[in-house]
Amino acid sequence: MKRLIERSRSVGEVLRWVTQNPGKVSASHYPIALHKLGQLLQQQPGPPAGAGDGRGPAGQVLEQPEFHALCQAIVSGCAKFDNFSIVNCLYAAAALGLPGESPLVRVLEDESRSRLGRFNQKDVSMVFSSEANNKALEAIFSSQLFYENRQERFIRSMAEWLPRKAENLTPYTMALIAKYVARHRLREPRLLDTIANFLLKRGEQLDSKVIQKLVFPFSRMNYRPSNHGELFPKLEAILEQKAGSSPLATVNILMSMFQLSHFPQTVLHQVFSPAFITNVMSSPYALIVRRYLSLLDAAVELEFREYSGPRLDPRYRVLMFEHALTADEANRKYSYKGLVAEALRQLVGEECYRQDEVLPPGYCTDFLLWINRSGTVLPLSRVPAASKAPLATSPAPLSLRSSVLALTADLQVVLSVNDKWHYCQNSDILVGSRAMRDRHLRLLGYCLVQLPYTELEKVSGIEEA
Repeated sequence: MKRLIERSRSVGEVLRWVTQNPGKVSASHYPIALHKLGQLLQQQPGPPAGAGDGRGPAGQVLEQPEFHALCQAIVSGCAKFDNFSIVNCLYAAAALGLPGESPLVRVLEDESRSRLGRFNQKDVSMVFSSEANNKALEAIFSSQLFYENRQERFIRSMAEWLPRKAENLTPYTMALIAKYVARHRLREPRLLDTIANFLLKRGEQLDSKVIQKLVFPFSRMNYRPSNHGELFPKLEAILEQKAGSSPLATVNILMSMFQLSHFPQTVLHQVFSPAFITNVMSSPYALIVRRYLSLLDAAVELEFREYSGPRLDPRYRVLMFEHALTADEANRKYSYKGLVAEALRQLVGEECYRQDEVLPPGYCTDFLLWINRSGTVLPLSRVPAASKAPLATSPAPLSLRSSVLALTADLQVVLSVNDKWHYCQNSDILVGSRAMRDRHLRLLGYCLVQLPYTELEKVSGIEEA
């Protein structure tokens, strides 16, 4: 049956073999049939197989009774399928263009979700070896099931095959993989270096919006690729040419480079120029770009002192963030901040600390305390007004912040509750945005006390096994 399906020359022939010979069809034949349908549809004129919108050959096939019979057979029997057949059917269905709400995809995803813990490396690696095309890989990484779930065997397998297949991938496919890597905070050098090599070879042909997606995993994981000596100058040269074509993508790429302590001087001249600012101010994303530019301007003042080019006009400076980050808010019930807050209430009293205080240039701090030269934690109501002035919501000159702290002998302490999502996966390395925040707060004169979740677990008595 496998040979007959693979040798079929038309969609109708595939469907006839599968639907008219139910006694000879096993679980392994269904994904083969779905893949063959996808291949045949790709060879026909009209919208691609993935369109799934009812137009052209693909839409016509999805409407055929024989195809519905094939889908129903998979739905009815998938609970008895082996893991590989389940996974392969799901990928093939996605590549064929079946919508996520279709009964077949829903049943396959539910069955896959129930088996995630039992998938082994062979189940996943066989799919990759049998589906070397971009369409299948796009289907894999577009699937919410696999995008949202991190499996160690899956990651190890991906780290093995990605370097070998990278040259044949499209930028869109690689961007999906980069999104997956960033989503799960995977600080896996083989994956990150493969993305970096792809970017080095293809960067000049890529759109700025694609480049920002490929660069983001490096800053997210606080990781300088092994080829950064070549890659970063290449990115600078590309940004010099394309800075104005997509301002939001440009500042996103710059932010990634800044988080890795790389400061492209020539590009800064462009993004802080009146022409660039004027272009941004008339765009629908003006506020978010202003936020990024304000933080970049602050980073220049704190970390790139030798820079002598234009700076952001003070009229356009705003706080990068005005409240806790979205991820911190979404995970608040899993955070150890509540434990630390209760300890502070008992030790020093609520009047002696602030929680979720936003400090210029827009960093949200977990807990802020003021300690005088004798080691006493002061009620914030007794802190001199001049010392508290830089804490206002207006992004005052950052040099004033550090000068005030230098002139007073008092110590302003930031307690940083580093929850699990603030670190790269299975690592003690903070994600890039958190690491840059800590660098900047220290340069502003704050004393940072790190409270990693691994230590707080011990205190709370729920240390992970």
